[in-house]
Amino acid sequence: MSLRFLLPSILITATFAFLVSLGFWQLDRADEKRGIEVSIKLANTGSVELIVEEGSLKNKEYYEVRLQGKYLSDKQFIYDNQIVNQVSGYYVLTPYALEGQSKTILINRGFIPWNGRRDKLADIDIGQDAREIKVLISKPIKRMELKPTEIGIQFPILIQSIDLQDMASLASVDFSSVIGLLDPSTSNGFVRKWEPYTGSIEKHIGYAVQWFLMALVLAIIGIRIAIKQRKK
Repeated sequence: MSLRFLLPSILITATFAFLVSLGFWQLDRADEKRGIEVSIKLANTGSVELIVEEGSLKNKEYYEVRLQGKYLSDKQFIYDNQIVNQVSGYYVLTPYALEGQSKTILINRGFIPWNGRRDKLADIDIGQDAREIKVLISKPIKRMELKPTEIGIQFPILIQSIDLQDMASLASVDFSSVIGLLDPSTSNGFVRKWEPYTGSIEKHIGYAVQWFLMALVLAIIGIRIAIKQRKK
């Protein structure tokens, strides 16, 4: 075997093995997400747990939980540029002071359409009496902004993305690292159609198929090169 043929053979073999390993890695990720999905479904079919320690919330993403505390209605945020059912509007984000805890959790109380009137907000006022709420725990995703936006200092404050540190500074509270999506069965909310946890299982399987197909194409190319080399 000539050196001219040996080097491409080694490169093709190594690349083939790498692509196949990526495919199996994606399948493993899909199985992992599938296991998480099953455990969350099982947890959410029983009684909803009452969380009294804020620190345990970070391990409850996608879980339904009950919280006790009170809303801080004078420090609300309007999360703008949202689309629900092809209608533009905003989410109402209200701080919720947890009972017996130093931290506050941000509660998404639901969607409100602008209805062509961006100069007029709906009535989002809510009492600050102690109450129990049911929420779905979620980790906020900071949306990329094409350009910096000016943020006001008068509540309710209009925001384009969720940055808990900046929002905590504006509201003079210490926010939890997660947020709560108010359950549709809980009062004092607006339109709520939260997406269930899927774990992107289909995405991982799609990536796996993509890597395997690339490996197959590379294998075909390698076989064709070997056949040509033998004929020479």
